[in-house]
Amino acid sequence: MITVDTLIHARWIIPVEPASVTLEHHSLAITKGRIVDILPTARARQQYHSDNIKELPSHALLPGLINCHTHAAMTLMRGIADDLPLQEWLTEHIWPLEQKWMNTAFVNDGTELAIAEMIRGGTTCFNDMYFFPDITAQQAIKHGIRASIGLIVIDFPTVWGEHAEDYIAKGLAVHEQYQPHELISTCFAPHAPYTVSDIPLQTIHAQAQRLGIPVHIHVHETLHEVDEAQQQEGKRPLQRLHELGLVNPSLLAVHATQLMPEEIALLARQGAHLIHCPESNLKLASGFCPVARCLEAGVNVALGTDGAASNNDLDMFGEMRTAALLGKAVAQDASALAAMTVLRMATINGATALGLADEIGSLTIGKAADVIAINFDTLEAQPLYCPISHIVYATGRHQVSNVWIAGNHVLNDYRLTTFDLSALATQTQKWQALLSQ
Repeated sequence: MITVDTLIHARWIIPVEPASVTLEHHSLAITKGRIVDILPTARARQQYHSDNIKELPSHALLPGLINCHTHAAMTLMRGIADDLPLQEWLTEHIWPLEQKWMNTAFVNDGTELAIAEMIRGGTTCFNDMYFFPDITAQQAIKHGIRASIGLIVIDFPTVWGEHAEDYIAKGLAVHEQYQPHELISTCFAPHAPYTVSDIPLQTIHAQAQRLGIPVHIHVHETLHEVDEAQQQEGKRPLQRLHELGLVNPSLLAVHATQLMPEEIALLARQGAHLIHCPESNLKLASGFCPVARCLEAGVNVALGTDGAASNNDLDMFGEMRTAALLGKAVAQDASALAAMTVLRMATINGATALGLADEIGSLTIGKAADVIAINFDTLEAQPLYCPISHIVYATGRHQVSNVWIAGNHVLNDYRLTTFDLSALATQTQKWQALLSQ
């Protein structure tokens, strides 16, 4: 018999690649953090031996979910200034709080809270945009979650940087520091076209091309943003980004609720990626991303939650269900955004956008063992006719029982293995008291 590090026997395996495949009574073998085999359980019991066997007779295994747009530390602001439009929410509430309280401790503690929530909800990789990205990377490494660390750039001074050039220099230093780590990748994260001027954007474009990393930016989030840009510059933000060379296969355009047909065609033609955040868009009344039309045009669309300050959770299962239902309503077509399409948006499409599709996003022999197990042995999950459909339309994050990232068991039978939950609750309550002042 062949000895492997971990052997998981499951009722179903949904590999995502190939699409729409459900393997029944199959097992997953893991060695040195990688998937080495996927095979029928009867054969696995005969062929493989492991001192670490997980029996999951009522569970589905699927690749870990990829949250392609977060502001992890802002989880400490969950529920602050709800029910307000984006500009009022940002300028009158969020930015003043950040100016008052933003420091390394805030980012450290807020990110730790976010990572705990994400792992418990089946997210194994997140793409972040926030200040002190080095602190976010440290927390990701500490708790064994995969992270794409955003090298934030903005024109005006904050506690992280004095001006755009300073942000870029500090971002490059973070990239160099964490480049060798297997769980950490980086991307440039200019905040938005309305907060980053042309010269820094040109520098970001050149540096991103040199380093081969993505550019992650809010774009066309609201009608107000687009109208203001047209009044001030005589052009829509996406047109400006295109003229600066940024609309290319490295671009992750977040939100994109205001897209004209020719802009969808541009994104498709240039190979850019779109990050859809349906629940945040709905809560802030930002608009509706035409996801079905983007997919039809050939745009790669991935999913993100946005920050917990505007969502108010980091629940990718909720995001999948909302994306599917909203996408059908916007397209006025019940067949639009089918369950498998949305599951791919939360897995392999996200990996593709982040440049990590060779490593994660599907359960494929040779890829990293980023795996989650969903327990369908609940009253609310019965009857079950199609596991893929169930995952999108009937599954909640509370059904995630086990999570492995790079083969490490970070959630074991609903228990986080790297956290002191009592200490986490205490530090969160401390911040609640401070931010309530």
